[in-house]
Amino acid sequence: MTSSVPVVETPCPEGSALAAVLLDMDGTLVDTEGYWWAAESDVFADLGHALDDEHRHIVLGGPMTRSVSHLVSVTGVSLGFPELSALINARFVELIGHGVPLMPGARRLLAELAAHRIPTALVSASHRHIIDTVLHSLGPENFALSVAGDELARTKPHPEPYLTAMARLQERLPDLTPADCVVFEDSVPGIAAGLAAGMKVVGVAHTYPPAKLQSAHRVVPALKSLDAAAVRGLFA
Repeated sequence: MTSSVPVVETPCPEGSALAAVLLDMDGTLVDTEGYWWAAESDVFADLGHALDDEHRHIVLGGPMTRSVSHLVSVTGVSLGFPELSALINARFVELIGHGVPLMPGARRLLAELAAHRIPTALVSASHRHIIDTVLHSLGPENFALSVAGDELARTKPHPEPYLTAMARLQERLPDLTPADCVVFEDSVPGIAAGLAAGMKVVGVAHTYPPAKLQSAHRVVPALKSLDAAAVRGLFA
C-alpha cells in the first residue's frame, strides 16, 4: 500500500531507500501550527496590535526569525527579536501544556518505524524546551535523537539541522550518508533544508497544498496511509 503522489520527477540521490528517517515536528507530526499563530496573535495583542488573519499564511511553517520579522514590519512593534521570541515561546508552551494533537497517522507511522528498527530523528526549528514538551505527546521512545533550532547556528532552510541529525546518527550507523536518509517535511523551508543536505525528501501536504511542495522528490497527501512498507515504496 502506498499513498505517494509524485508531483515532480526530481531525481533522487543514490543510496539506500530507508536507512534512517528524519522528521520535522510542527505541521508534520503534530498539529501545532494553529497554536503558534494563537501564541503570536496573543503576544502582539498584548502589545496593542491585532494581527489580521491574512498574515497567517506568510508566517506559517517558517522559522521564527522570519515570522517575527514580518510581524514587526507590519505592526511597527519596537521590541527586538530576543524579547518577542521569548514571549511567543512562553505563550506557546502555555497553550500546549496539556498535550498537542498528533497528525492523523503519525503515531502509527512512528510505531511502524520503531517496530522495523529504523533509526528515526526529530528535527525541528522549535526550541529545546518546546521539543521536550511535545515529545510527551509523541513518545520520546520513538526517536533515537532530536535536534532543536536553538542548539544550532543556522536553522531551516539551511541544511545544518538535517546534517547535524545525520552526524549524530552516524554514531550508531558509521556508514550512513545523506543519500541514505529520508526526510519528511510539510513546509517549503523544511523541504529546502532536506534537499540542501542531499537527502531524499517527502513533502507532506498537511500545511500547504501539494502544488506548493513540488520541490520535494515525492509528495504524499498525509501520513495517515503510510506504514514502513509504503515509505520504502516511495523510493523503490
